[in-house]
Amino acid sequence: MAEVTPISVSLSPLDRRSVEGRFDVAAMSSDAGVLWLAEVERKLGIADALASCVRDCRDPGRILHSVADMMRFRMLAIAAGYEDGDDCDVLRRDPAFKLALGELPETGAPLCSQPTISRLENMPGKREIARMIGVQVDLFCRAISKPPRDIVLDIDDTPDPVHGGQQMALFNGYRGVTCFLPMHIYEANTGLPVAVIFRDGRPPKGTEVRTVIKRLVQRIRRHWPDVNILVRGDSHYGRPEAMDWMEANGVDYILGLGTNATLVKQTRELADDVAVRRAEAGWSALRRYQSFSYQAGSWSRDRRVIARIEASHWRGLDRRFIVTSLKGKPKRLYEKLYCARGQAENLIFAHKVLLASDRTSCSSPTANQFRIILHTAAFMLLHHLRAAMPKQSIWRNKRFDTIRLGLIKIAALIEEKRTRIIVRMPQACPARFSLAAVAMTIIPAPP
Repeated sequence: MAEVTPISVSLSPLDRRSVEGRFDVAAMSSDAGVLWLAEVERKLGIADALASCVRDCRDPGRILHSVADMMRFRMLAIAAGYEDGDDCDVLRRDPAFKLALGELPETGAPLCSQPTISRLENMPGKREIARMIGVQVDLFCRAISKPPRDIVLDIDDTPDPVHGGQQMALFNGYRGVTCFLPMHIYEANTGLPVAVIFRDGRPPKGTEVRTVIKRLVQRIRRHWPDVNILVRGDSHYGRPEAMDWMEANGVDYILGLGTNATLVKQTRELADDVAVRRAEAGWSALRRYQSFSYQAGSWSRDRRVIARIEASHWRGLDRRFIVTSLKGKPKRLYEKLYCARGQAENLIFAHKVLLASDRTSCSSPTANQFRIILHTAAFMLLHHLRAAMPKQSIWRNKRFDTIRLGLIKIAALIEEKRTRIIVRMPQACPARFSLAAVAMTIIPAPP
């Protein structure tokens, strides 16, 4: 193992004895939980599947680290909270990370460095990136053991502010910032990411929304030909091009619809009635629903529109509209189905904030998309680790940062013996029983 300069600090004395802290034990790691994440990754095969999309043009005689191993190292580091590639310069000698990537913890070769990670990020071209996005959809489908009858695709975007001169950085007037606007798609019933697509800072056009939905649906139906698909999104995904394609291909939708004068006129009678009834009764708020057919000037046909009209003493009269291909009672469709898309905001928060996927500082759009793919892979690792916990476990509903602190950030002394490797963790580890139980779920039994 390469020599690392030890660090020593003096702490407050105790009982007339000096207390000294030393960072000098090479066989210790503060991230023993990555060994469980590595088992999840082996079960899912994420790194190998993504690496199969990348053409490796390096000299075979000089390759020390495979593309799959470099991806695996980076996604494990992201899941463990190391969002910057610079961290790899120290983690490459961490015994837990080495063991997770199939290297002996003490005598094994160091893992790849930060410059190697940077070259990896710039290795894939546009076609390879497109193939990796398709593979991510395949990984999502393979992660669900039994073909579902129905799936719900929540589609939304989130601003990623830009502080440099990166390509595709544009000023977004609605957000009031120069940014990227990556598109996130999650499956609502499982919370799994389907795809995260790097984009410029403009709202998506109708042709772009149609193309994304078309490719996702076609890829999903390769695995599940008979699945019922519902697409759910806000008003700037309710584009006529996308709705035309979904109607022609058996895909349902429930989408936001921007307010205009015609819609206001259509709901004026009910709105006046709601406002008067609330005022006469002295209620703090009153809500009613209305369903009607409507055809905008850019639409090819009339469609079902649901209006939610609410009068309250704090907001006055408020109208919201959605357009849908579904049948059913307006109140249920709006409150139980459309409003449930708010869960996608939590998933985007986990992806963007808890896993720091807004670290898109590369000048090349393909490199930034590649970074987002690795962050999405880290999302899947933590999601599946959480799902593998016992049903009564407190970890089943925890956020990723809580899981990281409780299940990943575990100190361990890793001993490399002649016939075995021992990972010694504290007896006082609060998650010891949960980790022992989940190991039986994610680790295959020996042949």
